[in-house]
Amino acid sequence: MKALIALILLVQLPVHEAVPAAPPAPLGCDDPESEAAAEFSVNYINGRSHHGYKFALNRIENIRVIPQGLNNDIMFLELDLLETTCHVLSPTPLENCTVRSFAQHAVEGDCDVKLQKLDGKFSVLASKCHSHADSSEDVLEVCPDCPLLTSLNNTEVLTAVATALNDHNSKTPDAYLRLLEIGRANIQYEPAHVVSVEFAVAATNCSAEDAKVSVEACQLLPEDQSNFGFCTATIVKHPSQDLRVGCQLYGHQVPTPDPGVTYSHPGHDTSAGLSPTIVQGFINHNLRISHNNPFASESSSSEFPTSALSAKSVAKRAVADVAQHDKVPHAVGFVPPPPPCPGKIRHFKI
Repeated sequence: MKALIALILLVQLPVHEAVPAAPPAPLGCDDPESEAAAEFSVNYINGRSHHGYKFALNRIENIRVIPQGLNNDIMFLELDLLETTCHVLSPTPLENCTVRSFAQHAVEGDCDVKLQKLDGKFSVLASKCHSHADSSEDVLEVCPDCPLLTSLNNTEVLTAVATALNDHNSKTPDAYLRLLEIGRANIQYEPAHVVSVEFAVAATNCSAEDAKVSVEACQLLPEDQSNFGFCTATIVKHPSQDLRVGCQLYGHQVPTPDPGVTYSHPGHDTSAGLSPTIVQGFINHNLRISHNNPFASESSSSEFPTSALSAKSVAKRAVADVAQHDKVPHAVGFVPPPPPCPGKIRHFKI
């Protein structure tokens, strides 16, 4: 009888429905894990760029994580980068490189990166990057007197580079330097006519005296002796005549070959690194990198799905996340989390 009464009482107890658990919040663009993935990606991109300048992270626009199993995630990142003053050949760590100011006619890089995070370690599966200079109108609106970037094969620019390099070589009895590439150039006409250039150089097997005999015989040093450098020069053409040149050699650096990387830059790499190149008709070296890692452990497609890195999908996911949170019982005064992306701007918006 006691057992029967207990059973009846148990049946009569109110049944409480289980409260559904809230879905895990999407990874935000400013979360530590996102920033670590972005930092790894930027270092990877800079390490495999053979032309132009190093780029620094400005903003994480979007991130999407697709779990693949225990401690195994595929991550898609959309990154905004900004050009720094450090050439890609410079051994200066990225954290010590200065981001060019807006008034210096900034260059922005846009990169899509696909990574794998396996057991806490990142590896890049694919990446696509390109860059573009800010519009002249935007620069002049903020700084009407600031000189703008000009074509790298402008006649005045080419003359300025040749004059500056000849001046340096004539005053330096050591290694004769050859031009590798012109990195930046601008021309100012008022109140003075000034041409400013930046260019990468490399030491040859000639001294300055040897070059006077036969400059054509001067070849870039072999890989085990290579020595790269970077020069800046300013030539005042009017109202006075003035030339200022500064060159810095970095010393020998051992390159790190990567057979899984392909480049869409014109020209081919020489044994000493960069091949001499002048970008025809462009005002900056475009950060064009397209890479699919054939040695990656993740075997699925390395393409970037449109839904993974589109602004519309970010907005849709954000709305869906808020709606899902609203379905879950929560305390009075609870505010659903804001959309997790895009992230903070570290420098300035172009």
